[in-house]
Amino acid sequence: ARNGWLFTKHGHIVIKHAKYKDDPDPVDSTCGCMVCRRYSRAYLRHLFIANEILSSVLNTIHNLHFYLDTISRIRQFIELHHFDEFLAEVRKAGFTPS
Repeated sequence: ARNGWLFTKHGHIVIKHAKYKDDPDPVDSTCGCMVCRRYSRAYLRHLFIANEILSSVLNTIHNLHFYLDTISRIRQFIELHHFDEFLAEVRKAGFTPS
């Protein structure tokens, strides 16, 4: 979060990049965290570029929500004996688990 990386089910975004300067979309439209429900990518980028402490707070809230949701999904796939499907989904999104 302190480096501007925000994780989504579709890969990560680097909020400090200029392409998010006027982006009205949330970090991830499928995410239910309070950051994605309330703030745009443009606002989060503004906070990051302005070196506001709120940037780190909001980015961390989003990333922690993403991690908790991911762990919950992993548990569900393991319980259903379909973890290979989860890995395929993750790889399709551009993540490469080791």
